[in-house]
Amino acid sequence: MSAQRADGIRSVDTHPVDEKLPALKMATTGLQHVAAMYAGVVAPPLIVGAAIGLSGTELTFLTGACLFTAGLATFLQTLGIWKIGARLPFVNGVTFAGVAPMTAIVASTDDKSDALPIIFGAVIVAGLLGFLAAPFFSKAVRFFPPVVTGTVITLIGVSLLPVAFGWAQGPNPGADDYGSTTYLGLAGATLAIVLVLRRFTRGFVKQIAVLLGLVIGTLVAIPFGVTDFSPVGDADVIGFPTPFHFGAPQFQVAAIVSMIVVMVVSMTESTADMLALGEIVDRPADEKTIAAGLRADTLGSAISPLFNGFMCSAFAQNIGLVAMTKIRSRYVVATGGAFLVLMGLCPMAASLIAVVPRPVLGGAGVVLFGSVAASGIQTLVRAGLDKDNNVLIVAVSLAVGIIPITAPEFYHAFPETAKIVLDSGISTGCVAAVLLNLVFNHLGRQRDAQDVTHPMEAGEEIAAAH
Repeated sequence: MSAQRADGIRSVDTHPVDEKLPALKMATTGLQHVAAMYAGVVAPPLIVGAAIGLSGTELTFLTGACLFTAGLATFLQTLGIWKIGARLPFVNGVTFAGVAPMTAIVASTDDKSDALPIIFGAVIVAGLLGFLAAPFFSKAVRFFPPVVTGTVITLIGVSLLPVAFGWAQGPNPGADDYGSTTYLGLAGATLAIVLVLRRFTRGFVKQIAVLLGLVIGTLVAIPFGVTDFSPVGDADVIGFPTPFHFGAPQFQVAAIVSMIVVMVVSMTESTADMLALGEIVDRPADEKTIAAGLRADTLGSAISPLFNGFMCSAFAQNIGLVAMTKIRSRYVVATGGAFLVLMGLCPMAASLIAVVPRPVLGGAGVVLFGSVAASGIQTLVRAGLDKDNNVLIVAVSLAVGIIPITAPEFYHAFPETAKIVLDSGISTGCVAAVLLNLVFNHLGRQRDAQDVTHPMEAGEEIAAAH
């Protein structure tokens, strides 16, 4: 930070965000950030890869690619170039918001070999459009108050919980032992391990409770014959995510629209994360910082498909880690990004996650995905739900977003292209929340100052003028 001397000359000290720690501390704290977000990075490629039916080798490749691109996106966000990068201690990785729309794209694609190229094409377009829109989006953030972001984040968690329940029942829905007591028991044991670690451990061990749960659960599963170590044996020690390994990107309008919606959701989440992290590290995120941070998110997303990765955004769980450890250096997080890149370049390391049995993943997924939903609920608590308008926005948006989960055939009469968007509860719920917020909190009415419950809430300017 800078301080004013008596002679009027400013002496400049290094702000904690720009501090470079000793090498050993930089490495260990960087690894801690990787441990806190590792399970979140590998879950989306596992979900999408399983929906496509990728082999163990291909699934390992896709997972490694997502680790590699997460590292690149983290570099962009923490170190920055030109007007790109918030230069805050942000870890970037594959966003959960894109999982449901991507699985919807997979389900609507007849030839599954085309699914990933279609997803990659849609992510590229959405990323480039998001990059161009970043400076304008940073000005329009008031249209995405907590009542909108909280609803969307809640829907992300709720939409992904069925995936965890499916994993818990076993790897093959058509098998006779699908949903057997063995599989469900392994899922329950893994869930219990994670909960015990979270309850009775502290510090670093508590932060990596999910990762430890996966490791212990996998070891417990070995005597039951459901752990397959062949992906590790088939993986190379050193590799590189070959550009467009799964084919050249394809561009389909419906898929692009779906991923643009996800990009809006991702930019909204990242903006909220930047505002929160700016306060934690004592470097408040202004409009310029938000625009630069959004450019990093969107450019990282546009580049990611080149190396077979998905859309990237900031990881909120790492913000909690910064707050807990009080280590605010962006170079620590950049070191974590370097570890992610190295892991992406070592297929054998990436293949370890493919060894984890699906029921074990299911048990950990209950905590992982449920935590996302809980995070959304925490945001909604700040949204002012004592106001009838906000209650209606949340109620209707959640209902619309849950339709694809509770009634999968609800939109069966619609064209396949429309169903790509409609079958994603996150996309439809987000659109509903934004539109309802505009109708109830912006169009045709002025609200009193006491109605404004959050600095990001819609109508702040009107209230101030009042």
